[in-house]
Amino acid sequence: MVEPRLIVAANRLPVAWDDKTQSWETSPGGLVSALAPVLREKDGIWVGWPGTADEDPGQFEVDDIEMQSISLSEEELDTYYHGFCNGTIWPLYHDAIRSPEFHRHWWKPYQEVNRRFADGVLEVARPGDAIWVHDYQLQLVPEMIREELPGATIGFFLHIPFPPPEIYGRIPWRTELLQGLLGADIVAFQTVSSARNFARCANRYTNATGNTDALRIADRVVVAEAAPISIDTALFEKLGEDPEVAKRGERLVDDLGNPKVMILGVDRLDYSKGIDIRLRALGTLFDRHPELRGEVSFVQVAVPSREDVDAYQDTRRNIEEGVGRLNGRFGTMEWTPVHYLYRSLEREDLVAAYRNADVMLVTPLRDGMNLVAKEYVAARRGIGGVLVLSEFAGAAERFTQAVLVNPYDVDGLATALLDAIHMHEDEASERMSAMRSHLRRWDVHAWARYCLGRLGL
Repeated sequence: MVEPRLIVAANRLPVAWDDKTQSWETSPGGLVSALAPVLREKDGIWVGWPGTADEDPGQFEVDDIEMQSISLSEEELDTYYHGFCNGTIWPLYHDAIRSPEFHRHWWKPYQEVNRRFADGVLEVARPGDAIWVHDYQLQLVPEMIREELPGATIGFFLHIPFPPPEIYGRIPWRTELLQGLLGADIVAFQTVSSARNFARCANRYTNATGNTDALRIADRVVVAEAAPISIDTALFEKLGEDPEVAKRGERLVDDLGNPKVMILGVDRLDYSKGIDIRLRALGTLFDRHPELRGEVSFVQVAVPSREDVDAYQDTRRNIEEGVGRLNGRFGTMEWTPVHYLYRSLEREDLVAAYRNADVMLVTPLRDGMNLVAKEYVAARRGIGGVLVLSEFAGAAERFTQAVLVNPYDVDGLATALLDAIHMHEDEASERMSAMRSHLRRWDVHAWARYCLGRLGL
C-alpha cells in the first residue's frame, strides 16, 4: 500500500532566491517549520508562486522538500493579487473597514490563477494523498480539485477572518467562492465565530444545509471548524532567555532614555491594524494624565506592506502625521513620546523589544489571529508584562486574561492603557502565566498535528 503524501497549496512557496549563494533558501516562519518535518516524512510537495513575476523554475527541491512552482505574470499580480485578493477580499473579510472594490476585470484573473494552482496540485497528486489548501488567495481551488479527484481528501485553512452574511453578501461572486470552499472536506478557521459565519453564508447563498458540524452539499458533508494557528512557543521562550537578546533589550531602553514605562506596538503597516487610533488614545492619555509625560515612551514598529497600493500609502501618511503631532505637542528636549520605526526587525531585536515592553499594545480593528500577541507572551517568561488586546483579534478568543479593548474606542483604550501601566505586578504575572500555559499546550506544532490528523495524516 502506498503511503499518503501531504500536498500543500499556498500563494507563496516557502522559499526565496538568495542572490549571494545563487540558490533557493527556506524562508523563516512558524508554518514552514511546523510543516517541514511532515513534508519530509510524507514525501510531500509544496505548490506555490516563487515570488517573482514570470518566473517558473518548475519542480525543484529545497532542504529535502519538493517544490512545484506556479508562474504569475506582472498583469496577474496586478489584477489577481493586488486587485481581487487585496482590493476586494482583504477589506471585505476584515469587516469592510475600507470599502472593497468589486471589478469584473479582477474576477476573471482570480479564477484563472486558481485554476492554475489546482492544475499544479493535480499534476503532482496521486490517489490517497491529503491536499491542504491555504488562505484567501485560493478559495476556488478545493472545488476545482474535487471535480477532477472526487475521492480526494482536501482541507482548507483560512488565515484571515470570515465575515458575517450581512457583510459577505455584498460580493457579486459570493456563491462561486463559497462553492469553491465547499469542495474541501474540512474548512478550518482561526475562530469559532468565523466558522459560524461561513456556515451561515453557505446556508444563505448556496444549496448547503446544516451547521458547522455537518454542512450537507449534494452527496457530501463538509465540516467547518476553528483551528487557531499558534507560534513556536519554545523558540520564543528560548530567545527571551538568551543573554545576548537581553543585552540588545538593555541597549534599546538606554536609547529611549530609560523611561519608567515602555509601551510597544508591532504591526504590519495595514489599515486594519488600528495604529492611528492607538496614537489618538496615547494623546488622550497624556492629556488626562500629565504626570505620565516624560515617564512613558511608546515604540511603534510598522513593517512595510504593499507600498505601491494607494490605500497603504494613505495609511502610512496618516500614521506618520499622527506620530509627528504627538511628538510635536508633548515632546521635550529630554523626552520623545513616540519612537516610530518603519521597517522590519530581526527576530532577536524583536524579542529584545518584547522583553523590555511593560505594555504590549495589539489593537487591530479586525484580525484573523495576530501572532504578535502570542510572541510577546512567550518571550516574557517569568517577567510579567501586560497585553492590551483588541477584542476583534482572533487571539482574544483564547487570551481572555489580556486587557481586552474595543479598538475603536479612544477613551476606552486610553483608560485600558492607564490600567495596564498601573496594574499590580502579581496580577500581571498571573494573567501572563495563564496565557503562557495555553501557548505551551497549543503551539504551532500542536496546531499542525491537529490539522494534519484531521486530514488522516
